[in-house]
Amino acid sequence: MQINLTGHHVEITDSLRDYVNSKFSKLERHFDHITNAHVILNVEKLQQIAEAKLNVSGGEVFANSQHEDMYAAIDSLIDKLDRQIIKHKEKLKQK
Repeated sequence: MQINLTGHHVEITDSLRDYVNSKFSKLERHFDHITNAHVILNVEKLQQIAEAKLNVSGGEVFANSQHEDMYAAIDSLIDKLDRQIIKHKEKLKQK
């Protein structure tokens, strides 16, 4: 899986990049047909926003999350994507 990481009004540090990569590896364990992930980290006033669009076999999955801490926003984003990936995987099995 290729991960494109973009930062708006925030500098993408090595620790932030490593954190995102380690969290997205969790998604690959549940569904290995993820081809591309575009992750945008954004700061607006006091809110840290993380959003991601995944290209998977059979469609796309999108989620976003807001929190006061960027790492917590990434954690929440991964949880949302994980639920959607599992749901997408179940839909593919039913076909």
